[in-house]
Amino acid sequence: MSGSLLFDAIVFLAGAIICVSIAKRLGLSSVIGYLLAGVLIGPYVLGFIGEEGEDILHFAEFGVVVMLFLIGLEIEPKNFWNMRKSILGMGGIQVALTVGFTYVLFAFLGYEWYVALAIGMAVSLSSTAIALQTIKEKGLMNTTFGSSAFSILLFQDIIVIFMIGALPLLSNSEEQVSSTELEASATLIETLPIGLQTLAIILSVVLIIVTGRFVVIPMLRKVAKTGVRELLIAAAFLIVFGISYLMEFVGLSPALGAFLGGVVLSTSEFKHELESTLEPFKNLLLGLFFMAVGASINFVVIANNPLTIGGILLAIIIIKALVLFITGRIFKLKLDQNVLLTFSLAQVGEFAFVLLSFAFQLNILEQEQMDMMLVVTAVSMSLTPILALVNERLILPSIGTKESIKRPMDHIAKSQKVILVGFGHFGSTVGRFLRSHGVEATILDFDSNRVDFLRKMGFEVYYGDATREDLLESAGIAEAKLLICATNKVSVAKAISKIVKEKHPHVELLVRTKNRYDAYELLNLNVTHIYRETLDTSLALASDALHKLGFRKYTLNRQVQNFIKYDEASLKRLAAEPKRDEDYVFIARKEIEQQEKLLENDFKRGIVTYDNHWDSEHIRKVLKNSNTKM
Repeated sequence: MSGSLLFDAIVFLAGAIICVSIAKRLGLSSVIGYLLAGVLIGPYVLGFIGEEGEDILHFAEFGVVVMLFLIGLEIEPKNFWNMRKSILGMGGIQVALTVGFTYVLFAFLGYEWYVALAIGMAVSLSSTAIALQTIKEKGLMNTTFGSSAFSILLFQDIIVIFMIGALPLLSNSEEQVSSTELEASATLIETLPIGLQTLAIILSVVLIIVTGRFVVIPMLRKVAKTGVRELLIAAAFLIVFGISYLMEFVGLSPALGAFLGGVVLSTSEFKHELESTLEPFKNLLLGLFFMAVGASINFVVIANNPLTIGGILLAIIIIKALVLFITGRIFKLKLDQNVLLTFSLAQVGEFAFVLLSFAFQLNILEQEQMDMMLVVTAVSMSLTPILALVNERLILPSIGTKESIKRPMDHIAKSQKVILVGFGHFGSTVGRFLRSHGVEATILDFDSNRVDFLRKMGFEVYYGDATREDLLESAGIAEAKLLICATNKVSVAKAISKIVKEKHPHVELLVRTKNRYDAYELLNLNVTHIYRETLDTSLALASDALHKLGFRKYTLNRQVQNFIKYDEASLKRLAAEPKRDEDYVFIARKEIEQQEKLLENDFKRGIVTYDNHWDSEHIRKVLKNSNTKM
């Protein structure tokens, strides 16, 4: 029965549900739960998953590909280009130093130079899956730490291409793999002369961009016209599978190709639809990947060489942590952001499995060396969430908030009646407008680099995670009248809203949201004062456009207010409806039709059509005519 696909599916799903539920109840990361589930169901504990564990790991790596595609969707090409210095700088320094230090370590241990170099390349790569999952789970993607970690991981995904191409040059000449074997496993790039390999890489990237613009987007438009949701899901997977296959065929990283595909589609109208379609599958596949990593830990190898493996594991983690900390210092990260970076990327990553296996095929590594390094890789990945937890609970509280908060807490609590959370472009505009009218606010932000910069600009900003109740209390929420949540993360807004609603109901909440879907979630938490960042700006633009076409300003101002009134009423009615249902589409269309009809009636029945009050243009015309007659 254990060979049945259905039985394996039941084992994986049951293990995930039980272990992740326990991990979340204990306040741990879901990644720890998945890894623990993999260890339990793997061949060395309960034995539910046997020899097929390695095959499952290869399939589960597709979760990493889907994740990078979705991350690419969130990054517009202009922003990607703006990040090039941090990608090449931070990523290049981290990889170069890690390879160098690891080479010295293994050379000191008596390994041949080509073995030490191959292991150094594998060790320099961190886990994109674990690091980015944890960063997104904690809502830290838009912090200095989040962007720095992403830059390093993206560089690693790019450099792995060249590492794979360089490994055959290290191949043991005395034990060469047969040419037939190499040809069978060789990719397109490896079969080309060195001069043409770069051209093949450039052409692959160009092909992704051109296909995305002129094939994929028109295809999605045709699929969308059918109105069949299953076709859109199939189209989303076709895009990711197709890009991954192309990259693998050429010999590049499938994850990198998927990321570039996401960037190309980030400016299309299907961006949000693709995100919502693939998100559930991404989380499930990533969970499967973490479980496969847990199941791949070979406890027999650990039992045979516990001291050797333990020593190498500790040395590698220390080397990677030291290099990451040095990299952060070179790029002037604040201490708390640098410590987060150090603990988050100190593991060996999933691409190390690929490099180590390939090095074994080329006879660079012996069987024993490969088994040992595979165990070190898997265990280091398993330890990452635990290290992150130690950092979060024990280290950061002593170096993060204390470093940034300098004003006494009693003074904060008594002097300000407004708490402003988030001080980016949106929040700083709110803060400046309040201050220009004599109203000071206690400003909290979770990016210490931004806090430091804004203090130089003359703002009294405090570092801290506003989803922590103790921080809100120290900021004076007990005596505050208003809490303005200006962050762009709906998860943070929801967490703050729950705390305020439950513990401080006297405080009025004014919450920023990106769009109506985020607004639905907040309305369902009984948050009434919601400000969609796209609403007022888009209506101002539409109003100006109609004014240039001959409509009167006063008429348009009245109609804008009517539109907001009708749209807010519609928003409240739609908040209770399920958003992934065909019924929602039908109801939303009816609401839009009704809203447009009401606005049209307002205009036609004369409420605004013949209302000339406060119309400066009309007044000027009347006065001009009067002066002419006089």
